[in-house]
Amino acid sequence: MPGELKLIAGNANPALAKEISAHLGIQMTAAEVSRFPDGEISVHIKETVRGADVCVIQPTCPPVNENLMELLLIIDALKRASAERITAVIPYYGYARQDRKHIGRVPISAKLVANMIVTAGADRVLTLDLPAGQIQGFFDIPVDNLRGDPIIADYFRHQDLENTVIVAPDVGAAKRARAVAERLELPLAIVEKSRISPTEVRALNIIGDVKGKRAILVDDILATGGTIIEATNLLLEFGAREVSAAFIHGVFAGDAVQRLEASPVKKIVVTNTIPPPRSPKVDVISVGVLFAETIKRIHAQESVSEMFPHY
Repeated sequence: MPGELKLIAGNANPALAKEISAHLGIQMTAAEVSRFPDGEISVHIKETVRGADVCVIQPTCPPVNENLMELLLIIDALKRASAERITAVIPYYGYARQDRKHIGRVPISAKLVANMIVTAGADRVLTLDLPAGQIQGFFDIPVDNLRGDPIIADYFRHQDLENTVIVAPDVGAAKRARAVAERLELPLAIVEKSRISPTEVRALNIIGDVKGKRAILVDDILATGGTIIEATNLLLEFGAREVSAAFIHGVFAGDAVQRLEASPVKKIVVTNTIPPPRSPKVDVISVGVLFAETIKRIHAQESVSEMFPHY
């Protein structure tokens, strides 16, 4: 078995790190992640980690570049301090959008970031619901990619689901939405849409029956809110009684919160992989226990896939 389990967090999501620490009953390792006067990041691990099994809890959420650099420098500091094993716990993996060359002369950002994390010295990665499964293959180290659909399904399971339909906001989200629908034994509908610019989409049609039903949109990432607003308006036009939405990662870029509060969306459910905004329309599901239990299994060298037996 690896050495003593230790936890370190950057500045990206300290609240989630504290939840994980509390569930495991392990104090956070003393570390200072600050800034030099010119803005460069300074990292100082203030206690020994020699021979330890260290988990670095740091989603690469906005500000993405700042949080990514913090992660890389913390890993480098741990490697140079002779940690036995370093696990990068990245609840939200930024730079995942570009996982292939869809046009000429563009980077594959997800692969480049994977290379950087490995080069910094990480021995394994723990994350939640990567947008594309192939990103796991971009790493030359083990990657545990936890599932998001059970989290969403469990949230809605104890609610009144009579006359409810799960909706994928586009064809790409259909697999995730179908997994939630099957867990809840609900029908599935799909929004047919067209992207007219990198930041603007247009919903065109609904595949499936939503008339008179409560619709729950399911997807992985809420960024600007454009997709959910377009899909909600179309669902209401097709006769849906009300529309809620559930996402694993709530980025809420720009004025997304204000736009969603002004929209007809009744409720938005997100996890706390990214620090969530305060809004009467936003409900938050904590993933602290999920990550704590997974870290415990990794440290004990037990199976992680047993947590998701149908995966």
